[in-house]
Amino acid sequence: MTTAHLGMPPFPAAAREAVRDGVLRANLRHATHTIRDKRARAVAELADWDRLRAAGAAVKDHTLRHLDHYLLQLEAAVTAAGGIVHWAVDADEANRIVTELVRATGEREVVKVKSMATQEIGLNEALEAAGITAYETDLAELIVQLGHDRPSHILVPAIHRNRAEIRDIFRTEMGRWGRPAPDGLGDAPRELAEAARLHLREKFLRAKVAVSGANFMVAETGTMVVLESEGNGRMCLTLPETLISVVGIEKVVPTFRDLEIFLQTLPRSSTAERMNPYTTMWTGLGPARGADGDGPAAFHLVLLDNGRTDTLADETGRQALRCIRCSACLNVCPVYERAGGHAYGSVYPGPIGAVLSPQLRGTGSEIDASLPYASTLCGACYEVCPVAIDIPEILVHLRERVAQGGPVTRDGIRVRIRPAHGHTAERAAMRAARLLLDRPAALRAGERLLARARRLAPRRLPGPGRAWTDTRDLPDVPAESFRDWWTRERGTPQ
Repeated sequence: MTTAHLGMPPFPAAAREAVRDGVLRANLRHATHTIRDKRARAVAELADWDRLRAAGAAVKDHTLRHLDHYLLQLEAAVTAAGGIVHWAVDADEANRIVTELVRATGEREVVKVKSMATQEIGLNEALEAAGITAYETDLAELIVQLGHDRPSHILVPAIHRNRAEIRDIFRTEMGRWGRPAPDGLGDAPRELAEAARLHLREKFLRAKVAVSGANFMVAETGTMVVLESEGNGRMCLTLPETLISVVGIEKVVPTFRDLEIFLQTLPRSSTAERMNPYTTMWTGLGPARGADGDGPAAFHLVLLDNGRTDTLADETGRQALRCIRCSACLNVCPVYERAGGHAYGSVYPGPIGAVLSPQLRGTGSEIDASLPYASTLCGACYEVCPVAIDIPEILVHLRERVAQGGPVTRDGIRVRIRPAHGHTAERAAMRAARLLLDRPAALRAGERLLARARRLAPRRLPGPGRAWTDTRDLPDVPAESFRDWWTRERGTPQ
């Protein structure tokens, strides 16, 4: 597993620091509310949205159940079209493969189109250690790279930055990476975009090697699909001589026709657009390789596992692998809106990160053990997910794993993990609740006693319960239990 972003404090501590940053909270509030409102209007235009959502979930579930078959079919199709397929069991192997492929070209720099898989495995750092410089070309990723920062959002990695901050980053850092920012650069979006375009253009024209991800891979044809909004990705996919794509194995879909569903749901859920501005597809030797020799002359596909087959073995948790990285769940999450993405300690922030990262990386670290608790369980993430991932269900499932331990699959082997440190009180409370709920007479007696002593009920809880009542009021104890009310109003309960 990659250790990127590990070593951070647990989510509660990181979030506590984040919520004190007024500028960060203002940036997040403005951006998430704008995106979620636009998305709601775009989705409302489709009368069959619920059926598209169900269809997308069904395609993903079918593919995951037969993942071995479709991956072999994909490998055969890509190979038949002139591409070369590599299999990477973990981050180290994927980084080694990509590094060796770049070295074989004799080049010492690559351009990249936005790829969360390469962020997940820490590819930029691995290339740097090998003396190879990777240049991010997605605008938001460029901002993050120039600012020596980390992504904080799946779709808009620099969502935590405002225009003035971006202007200052461009003025200070662009010259160190290539063409400097224009003199007198302001913070108008048009000026910032033009500065980025000029800075990146020389890299596009010079680079011989590109690294990309893919939103989807079509098993029947071996076709790679990249969706993006700026056109920078298309420059990466067409101009270099060698194209290397690093893609998680869960991104495969069975047929070309299946794309019809996701090309409707992904743009609306992510950028609130009816259709994606730039959709690039290629099969084999690059997206523009033709009789005249245009486009990359060599295409390599690195299929990345890195914990995905272990996740697939979990009947509840595997639905997280449906994710199409639209980021809709982040934009409606009240926790993400206040804490931001960095507090999650992963390239996958927000609700989907809270269920995906602890499965890909395990729950052995403090940050990963805390992520399933980074939620109010309000269910807003499930309501907007275009592939109907029941994130609250997985969160509760993972909380049980953290608190109770139990059997999990690690590196393809079924093992039993111990409970995470610090959950003794939680386990004791759950055992007490189970004992009480298994004994109706004791439960009834306890309810009556609590009702009669309601005037003595504290407003704040002592000990571990203090963490709850520091930010919430305890509900008032009713004058009688529901059972007693039912008996009085309706007669003896059956």
